[in-house]
Amino acid sequence: MAFRSTYLRFENVGDVTVVNFLSKRILDKQQIQCIGEQLFSLVEELDITKILLNLKNVEYLSASALGKLIELNGKVKKINGRLAICNMSREIYEVFEMTKLDKVFNIQQDYLTAMETFS
Repeated sequence: MAFRSTYLRFENVGDVTVVNFLSKRILDKQQIQCIGEQLFSLVEELDITKILLNLKNVEYLSASALGKLIELNGKVKKINGRLAICNMSREIYEVFEMTKLDKVFNIQQDYLTAMETFS
């Protein structure tokens, strides 16, 4: 079953919740706040323990958006869950590398490879 919000589309694939980002540029403070709330509710309200963030459509993430992803990763780890990110653009990956976040997150090149990390 898929659920869609203004900025995200959620779908359950087996026991993994796949989150597809719908915006190319995640910059706006209100947008980032809304995305954060929706992502956090997966963990805090729905007790989801396996989350795949698909960044296929995303060209740019602001520092605030990165902060929300870091916070989400912490929440997932706190409940012994797993979080993976796939289809990250080269530009975004370079930011993750520069900030050493590539060592913090499970980053996979494509969707299928990322899904395999949950089995």
